[in-house]
Amino acid sequence: MIYPIIAYGDPVLRVIGKEIDKDYPKLDALIEDMFETMYASSGIGLAAPQIGLPIRLFIVDASPFEDDEDLTEEERAFLKDFKRVFINAKMVEEIGDEWVFNEGCLSIPDVREDVFRKDTITIEYMDENFKKKTETINGIAARIVQHEYDHIEGILFTDKLSALKKRLLKSKLANISKGKVKVDYRMKFPLAKKKR
Repeated sequence: MIYPIIAYGDPVLRVIGKEIDKDYPKLDALIEDMFETMYASSGIGLAAPQIGLPIRLFIVDASPFEDDEDLTEEERAFLKDFKRVFINAKMVEEIGDEWVFNEGCLSIPDVREDVFRKDTITIEYMDENFKKKTETINGIAARIVQHEYDHIEGILFTDKLSALKKRLLKSKLANISKGKVKVDYRMKFPLAKKKR
């Protein structure tokens, strides 16, 4: 099932997600639906708050980066197979130099901005089988995980922008929350006027 993506302005995107256990209702189906929703939206990551669920669950699939000519052969090979489910994730550490990358978000369509993040992370999480994992990740894969992790902490990539950038984006963000944006995937807008 393909869920509508929750748009900027919905309070669920600002909630710190609750931990879940392996008895969470229909978890396998939810994870499958999240991947289906992410692919239908041409995304590389999706967090449960983006489909209206304030829980600590997100997924990533970095395989679209395997064709990026700017990356090394080794990086492309790693990203090709970097598909993960993160349940109850906890960031252990973020280290290394900060580097800039142009980020976007399915919940904030038509907005892309340069965001600085640390290069290397260590994260603890449960996989889809509730096996505990600790993984150290760097580069683009780390950035994708950091972006999705922020979602379960109630943080959006626009929060990381300068005050000037935020002011420049204010009306665009307001329009997104009202549904005044063109997207080629299903979305749910918090302030859109209902048609009668």
